[in-house]
Amino acid sequence: MAVPKIQTVCGYGCGSSLMLRMSVEKIAKAHGYEVEAFCGDVATCCGIACDVIFISKELGERIADRTTVPVIEFDNFMNKAEVEEKTLAYLESYGK
Repeated sequence: MAVPKIQTVCGYGCGSSLMLRMSVEKIAKAHGYEVEAFCGDVATCCGIACDVIFISKELGERIADRTTVPVIEFDNFMNKAEVEEKTLAYLESYGK
C-alpha cells in the first residue's frame, strides 16, 4: 500500500505546522500506520504534491478553491483528541 503524503500547513510553514506534523507522525506510528508528513505554508501549499492538507479552519478557507486534494481542517492543533480523531479518520479512509 502506498504511503500517504500529509502536508501540515500554517501561515509560514515553520511554527504550528511543525507541531501538527509531529503529532500526526506520533499518532500514525502509535496505530501502525506509515506516513510521509511534511510542513508547508499557506501561500505555496497548493503547488506542492501531497495526498491531503491538514490546516487550521481559518486558513483552510483561503485554499479551499485552489487545491485538488482533500483538506482536513482543525479547530485547534493543540487539541490532542481532535488531531487524533481526524488523523485516524483520514488514514483509515486512505486508498479506499
